[in-house]
Amino acid sequence: MFFDKGQPLTLSASDGQSITVRMEINPRAKRLILRLDEAKREAVAVAPSKRHLKAAAQFASDRRDWIAARLAQLPQQTGLVEGAVFNLRGAPCEISLEGAGRRASLLAGTPQQLCLPGDPETVSRRAARYLKKAAREDLSEAVERHCATLGVDARKVSVKDTRSRWGSCTSDGGLAFSWRLIMAPHSVLDYVAAHECAHLLEMNHSPRFWAHVARCCPGWKKERDWLRRHGRALHAVTV
Repeated sequence: MFFDKGQPLTLSASDGQSITVRMEINPRAKRLILRLDEAKREAVAVAPSKRHLKAAAQFASDRRDWIAARLAQLPQQTGLVEGAVFNLRGAPCEISLEGAGRRASLLAGTPQQLCLPGDPETVSRRAARYLKKAAREDLSEAVERHCATLGVDARKVSVKDTRSRWGSCTSDGGLAFSWRLIMAPHSVLDYVAAHECAHLLEMNHSPRFWAHVARCCPGWKKERDWLRRHGRALHAVTV
């Protein structure tokens, strides 16, 4: 197998599907690792060192059909463009463009209508701005409520576009969340907020931690399971 170091590896699956594999070196890796970058829809082969890159490439090549099958299971991507339908707080929402006006507005209905000012070139940016603001507002409200229940204070609440986790808590009381939670049902967003607020008391996942979560969100298991089943779809919305 020909492999050019420093370049992505291109493979062909048994069904003819072309697969791109990004080659990476991570000195902390104990072994060869093959994973998916769902955002870029490509595989990533990780080697512990430069001299292991060829072995990592072969490792990926031997598993090309597995990669193809995993990629085929990813939800279809949706761009935040005019006419696109995505979920907002768990319900369908369609993006519409209005030439006049300066502010975005949300109209009730089935589906909901997210009306954005501007032109087609700015729709995605304006939609993302609206969703991030809505996420920050909903999460801030949930954090304030759960902190009151637990008798703790969050130093700061921020939203980011994280890929590996839905929320995080720092040792100094800062909470960060994925803005994509605004697309999930509100009960799911509320659970993630409760989860991170509980970390203000317990920086672990001990029985005591889960007891704190249950005080804020008695149905947390159902909400956690929803994220495990549908979380990929939230990341399939591109901005």
